[in-house]
Amino acid sequence: MSISKNHFSSFTMADFSDSMKKFGAASSTFFNRAKQYTEEQFGKSEATVLDARFMSLNEKADRTKCRTEQLLRQTETLLQPNIGYRAEEYLLDKLEKKKPERNTNLQTLGQFMRDAGHEFGPGTSYGSALIKVGTTEQMLGASEKEFMKKTDSHFLHPLRSFLEGDMKTIAAERRTLFAKRLDLDSCKAKVKKAQSPEKMQQMHSAAAKNKNTNSLFLINELDQAEQELRVAQAEFDRQYEVTKLLLDGINTAHASHHRALLSFVEAQAQYYAQCHQYMQDLQRQLGSPPGDIMPPVAAPTAPPSAGKDMSGLPKPAQTRKAKVLYDYDAADDSELSLLSDEILTVYSLPGMDNDWMMGERGQQRGRVPVTYLELID
Repeated sequence: MSISKNHFSSFTMADFSDSMKKFGAASSTFFNRAKQYTEEQFGKSEATVLDARFMSLNEKADRTKCRTEQLLRQTETLLQPNIGYRAEEYLLDKLEKKKPERNTNLQTLGQFMRDAGHEFGPGTSYGSALIKVGTTEQMLGASEKEFMKKTDSHFLHPLRSFLEGDMKTIAAERRTLFAKRLDLDSCKAKVKKAQSPEKMQQMHSAAAKNKNTNSLFLINELDQAEQELRVAQAEFDRQYEVTKLLLDGINTAHASHHRALLSFVEAQAQYYAQCHQYMQDLQRQLGSPPGDIMPPVAAPTAPPSAGKDMSGLPKPAQTRKAKVLYDYDAADDSELSLLSDEILTVYSLPGMDNDWMMGERGQQRGRVPVTYLELID
């Protein structure tokens, strides 16, 4: 079937004309919205106020997005501290290409240890120990890699999916709602202008002077403005419900992220338990019992300036023991400085504030805050 050149030309011009009309309508809508927004910012026009619950959901969505991005970024940093590798993996993900298989630092260290052990001689004490430690380091590295894999799939993947999917959809619908709200308020402004005393006076004057054309024009202007307002109100209400429904789904996202967080904790617990088992086995292989590698740490002692010698004060018959929960620095000589986990003798004196007790450490006595203590007998 052939198409004449003239027919083709007329078709093209018609199509071009339609495109220009759509472009003009879109441009007009854009400038109307920009004008409405500018007038609102300068206080020349009123804006539709959304209800408190919607605004609360809106703020919750913003907080969720911000915090989820932070959790995602910091967990990725934990799994891969090298920013260059992270950037490379991000780019490969976007290109849907396979990531390179890399050894962890523990695996690399383990390989160096084993190489050194073989060079020094597996039959020597040092060489044998290097090989054993290197093998364990490689096993620790393999466990670390498995932990990273589980964390990425069970914890990070749900967070990424939420940000790339649900949050982008919510953001798009909120932008649409904002545009619909501007359209609605612009239509309200047009109706208000058409119903202004000046316009009504012009209408009555035209009717009184039998200027039917002017009168009909003003009536049609008001009818058109009211019709546009009804359409804008319907579109706004529909978009409002869609956006509100999506924002309500944030609670569902929180529940999903909660389950992902529990999976992360389980993977981390398994990882550390396996590492602990590997190190205990290594200590047995090296002939060093667990717990004997590090020298004992001396128990902390209270600073000599803590508290005041108050042996002259009366001491009640009933005293109790208390464990210190947190460190505390005395504000003056009447108080006793505290160290976390130490055990004190405490008691109350007549007339003391209920928030304080007297505490004793050897010959040192002083007031101590009750909230820093756990009574144990």
